Amino acid sequence: MKNFKVSVRETTNNAIIKFELNEFITKHQSFEFNNIDEAKSSPLAQQLFYLPFVKKVYISGNFIAVERYNIVEWNDVKDEVAEQIEAYLNDGGVIIEDTAAPKKLPVTVYAESTPNPSVMKFVANKKLVTALFEFTSIDDAKLSPLATELFHFPFVKRVFFDENYVSITKYDITKWEDITIQLREFIKHYVENGKEIVSAGAAEAMQKSTEQLDSQFEHLDDVSKQIVNILEEYVKPAVASDGGNIQFIAYDENTKNVSVMLQGACSGCPSSTFTLKSGIENMLKEMLPGKVEMVEAING
Repeated sequence: MKNFKVSVRETTNNAIIKFELNEFITKHQSFEFNNIDEAKSSPLAQQLFYLPFVKKVYISGNFIAVERYNIVEWNDVKDEVAEQIEAYLNDGGVIIEDTAAPKKLPVTVYAESTPNPSVMKFVANKKLVTALFEFTSIDDAKLSPLATELFHFPFVKRVFFDENYVSITKYDITKWEDITIQLREFIKHYVENGKEIVSAGAAEAMQKSTEQLDSQFEHLDDVSKQIVNILEEYVKPAVASDGGNIQFIAYDENTKNVSVMLQGACSGCPSSTFTLKSGIENMLKEMLPGKVEMVEAING
């Protein structure tokens, strides 16, 4: 039994709504349909075109975007469409026939250095995952075919996935100038061939689905919720740009200590201690006066 979840996302074009899914539904390919005749290769798109207000359907990665005619407003119908898509997918409905020719979108991957000299960030022009994942060994990577493949390189120590990039930690025996091109080309061809990055259901198995994370958040005390919100808004975007992540672990009301986990390029980074003390700790003390004394890090 499949367990697709659909989230409604507005776009900058008020005629278009994105129905985002918790799993990928195409092999990093994109399809665009302007009418029901064009949609012969997509039973899902055909189903949507039976709705009289549907003008165009675009299927890609982990979302379905639908453009409407002006006979309705999205606020009146978006929830009903989301329910219909979710029910169709969970009933095993076909999204794209295997014979369909995808709209060709070239895959590009570029390498970007990070503040951690042991970590390189490989950025793709496609969404790779729907949640954050970190794997520290080939045994740990059973839920990720791509991470498993990367661990076959003897110099790969750790693999971290965020939305559109892979951060790779290497062993010190190898220099980046000797392996960067090899890794970049490997990742590029892997994605181009539509291979699975992480297994379906990996987010749920690792307690990382949107619903699970929301539930975990709701069980936190008020101060912990405030800390999480500050980290999400002010800290995560900056560390993500450096190829890493910071994750809230715990808050001790008695000692007023905050525990966080550093992942990706942040894990073991020489500058991470300075960032924690002079940046994150000071920010939390300032924004939550009297509630935070110290921030300590656990490397992921």
